[in-house]
Amino acid sequence: MKVAYRHISTPEDASFVIKEFCQPRFTNTFHFHHGHELILMVKSSGKVYAGNKVINFNAGEIYMFGPGLVHCFCNDNTPAGTGEEVAHAIIVQFTEDFLGKDFFDKLELRKIKELMQLSERGIQFRKIPPVLSTMFFQFQANQQMKNLIILLQLLDGLSQQNSENVLLLTDDPRKIHYKDVDSKKLESIFKYVLENYHTHVDSKSAASLACMNEAAFCRYFKRRTSKTFSQFVNETRISHATKLLIGTDHGIAEICYACGFDNISYFNRQFKIYQGKSPREYRKELVESNAGAPSFRPTGD
Repeated sequence: MKVAYRHISTPEDASFVIKEFCQPRFTNTFHFHHGHELILMVKSSGKVYAGNKVINFNAGEIYMFGPGLVHCFCNDNTPAGTGEEVAHAIIVQFTEDFLGKDFFDKLELRKIKELMQLSERGIQFRKIPPVLSTMFFQFQANQQMKNLIILLQLLDGLSQQNSENVLLLTDDPRKIHYKDVDSKKLESIFKYVLENYHTHVDSKSAASLACMNEAAFCRYFKRRTSKTFSQFVNETRISHATKLLIGTDHGIAEICYACGFDNISYFNRQFKIYQGKSPREYRKELVESNAGAPSFRPTGD
C-alpha cells in the first residue's frame, strides 16, 4: 500500500478523463491525485481507506475524492480462482479548473463548487437515486460535448443530495501528514491491520514492521494519522462489525469475536463510540430503514 501520486492525464480532445475498471480485485495502492475523482462502485465490496479513515464500501455507492486526499479500495477476502470479475468501477477524473479558472465561481454553480470543496475530505454517497448512477453508463467514446453535459448534470445532482445520504470521510485532511518517506512504513502497517484485524493485532508487531521501537512507533502513527494505533484498529474492526450486523443474522457475541474483539462489553462500548448507538440498536434501525428498499442493479450489465 505505497502512498503514491497519480497524475490525471487527459486526452488531447477532452478536458477530463473517463475510465472503467473491471478486474477480479482492486489492485490500487494508497494514492492521491492533483484533481478530483468521482467513482461509481458498480460491483464489489470491502474496505475503503481515505485519509486516516476506514469504512465499508458496497456496490451502488458513489465516492468523490478531492486533490491530495490519500485513498485506497481493498476487497474483502473472496474465494480465489473463481475467475469472476468482482471489482467493477467507473471513474471520472478532472482538475478543479478543467473548464477555466473561474468557471465554478458563477452563481448558478455555487452548489457544485461547495461539493468540490467538501470532496477534499472525501465523500461517500449512499442511497443514491438510480438516475445519478445511470449517468455513469451514459458516457460514450468520442462524444465529448455530450459527456461534458452529463458530468455537469451528475455533479449538480450530487450537490443536491440530502445530508443523511452523504458521509464525509475525514474531519480535516490538513491534519493528516503522509509523505513519500512514510510510504514503506505505512504500507506494512495498514496491510498488517487489514489482514489481521479479525484475530490479533498489537502495536509491538506493527512497530517491528515499521522498524521502530513501540513507543516511537505509537508517537509516529499518531503524528501521521491524528489518531492512535489502537483507535485505528478498533475503527477497522467496528467497520467490519457494521457489515456483519447488516449482512448476516449472526448474534452480537459471534460478531464481536469475528471482528477480533475478545470482550463483549468492550466491543459494545467501542461500537457506541464510533456509531453512536449499540450494535443491537444499529442493526434494528438499519433493518427497518432498508425494508423494502430496492437493491442496486448495474445498468451496464
